[in-house]
Amino acid sequence: MNLQAATGLLGQLPLLRVETDGPVLHIHLNRPAKRNSISDELLAQLHTVFVNLPKDIRVAVLSGAGDHFCAGLDLTEVTERNVTEGMSHSRAWHAAFDAIQFGPVPVIAVLHGAVVGGGLELASAAHLRVAERSSFYALPEGTRGIFVGGGGSVRISRLVGTSRMTDMMLTGRVFDANEGYTLGFSNYLVEPQQGLAKAYELAVKIAANAPLSNYAITQALPRIADLSHSDGLFMESLISSIAQGDEAAKERVRAFLEKRADKVSKGAA
Repeated sequence: MNLQAATGLLGQLPLLRVETDGPVLHIHLNRPAKRNSISDELLAQLHTVFVNLPKDIRVAVLSGAGDHFCAGLDLTEVTERNVTEGMSHSRAWHAAFDAIQFGPVPVIAVLHGAVVGGGLELASAAHLRVAERSSFYALPEGTRGIFVGGGGSVRISRLVGTSRMTDMMLTGRVFDANEGYTLGFSNYLVEPQQGLAKAYELAVKIAANAPLSNYAITQALPRIADLSHSDGLFMESLISSIAQGDEAAKERVRAFLEKRADKVSKGAA
């Protein structure tokens, strides 16, 4: 789908604001009065965005309008579901968040305020997370009598460990932005109102990479983590050879050897 057609489609999603800036697509969760809690409709709109990304886009930035990134599942839609409906609902979250994690471009989440429950599950589906100092993290499912259903048992436990996730769910423990950065909830920690600027700085840098290299990084690394040692090494060799065979990669290596490319230096990014 070309940029013009996709932008027209993505502009028809009332619970999101979708903007393009060159190769970067910015998706704002737009339910500030509900702390951007995820309703069925918001989930469907998120899914629509990530399966209809314009071909011109190289990186996506995901943020929340108002004072919070996302306060999680909209609990008003939960109480009357039976087991079958609950299973279907959880699988819809899995499909939407898989479209983020395993979509065609890297995704950077900008976190501030509440990053709670389903909001933390959403953030964990992104490839990088930039947190402002107002951010706080919690998994209150245990105190609500429910269980994570948006992929958190897989993604969050890999970010911070099963034991820490167990603690959060059993006790309702809340971590602040500094603790979250130390524990691995975020990759970057910035001052208030600086999250988007940092995310765009990273997005521009990532967009300048060879697209196949970005795709290999976001697609292969989580899958290799699921494999045995020997299978992981074989998969690494396969992906490495594919990436090296790309003409864009060959040109970048030539540029480095001919001293037309910057060397790695301390303090980069």
